[in-house]
Amino acid sequence: MRAARLIKMVLLLQSRPSMTAAALAAELEVSERTVTRDALALSEAGVPVYADRGRAGGYRLVGGYRTRLTGLERGEAEALFLSGLPGALRDMGLADAASSARLKVSAALLPSLRDAPASAARRFHLDAPGWYQEPETPELLAPLAEAVWDDLPVRARYRRGDTEVERELAPYGLVLKAGVWYLCARSGSSFRTYRVDRFTAVAVGGERFVREEDFDLSAFWEERAAEFARSILRAEVVVRLTEAGARRLPYVTDRAAAEEALAAAADGERDSGSGSGSGDGDGDGDGRVTVRLPVESEEVAFSQLFGLGPEAEVLAPASLRERFAEAARRTAARYR
Repeated sequence: MRAARLIKMVLLLQSRPSMTAAALAAELEVSERTVTRDALALSEAGVPVYADRGRAGGYRLVGGYRTRLTGLERGEAEALFLSGLPGALRDMGLADAASSARLKVSAALLPSLRDAPASAARRFHLDAPGWYQEPETPELLAPLAEAVWDDLPVRARYRRGDTEVERELAPYGLVLKAGVWYLCARSGSSFRTYRVDRFTAVAVGGERFVREEDFDLSAFWEERAAEFARSILRAEVVVRLTEAGARRLPYVTDRAAAEEALAAAADGERDSGSGSGSGDGDGDGDGRVTVRLPVESEEVAFSQLFGLGPEAEVLAPASLRERFAEAARRTAARYR
């Protein structure tokens, strides 16, 4: 324990011109008296720790005692400190390891690059979860992260609907998407994705599995995410949009599906705006366009398109059109 603390103290002093006893005590989570004893022990061991006396004094290293990473440029050094998400690392149980690694790199940087960590932190911050969502850490994320890091197989129980299934998995990677954690793992001979919050039990094995060297986590996730987005769009609605509605459509429904529908409509005939075919047109159709939009279901389409208000008119299916008409009547009655 003390050896690790002494190493951390040296690294702290390497990364900064000097530090007060109070600052070192806070970083090391010990008393100032312990800092004094540790500084003496380092000095006796040959590490040139020098104590400056007085109110503005503190501890510093003399004689150029440091290891340098001379190959790093400023842009590379700053990018290095953007490589992790503090919250995500904490959730996976890797916060201490990441902090230690950043400290070691900071200590090894050239003096001209010492401000790289602060420079990056002042300019960039990533908040992964969506708005109005309280991020939750899945209970079994930490053991899964351990298994991913060490290439260890897991025997897991996974909740699928109202049942639980048991799986032998080779966990290849973890993905944080909009505040939700997913495990990418090999099950048998195929790769699959699992929501981490649906695991009910995880037992980590002791013998490493052989990782397929050509597995690309980023490419795998991108492909599976696109497949998933397409797979859930099982229904279709026909919608007449104003120019404002067309602009807003990609922001209230699946963006790729909306953009494809709008592009297809742009290649076809523009709606006349007379309301023909709608059975209840409002007559201000100049510039309006009719699109055939893939959606997950009528229920989902209602919740998404309702946000467009009068900028959208559902033409089909009839059941969805009637639902919008009823909602419009009730809304009008509220504001009468």
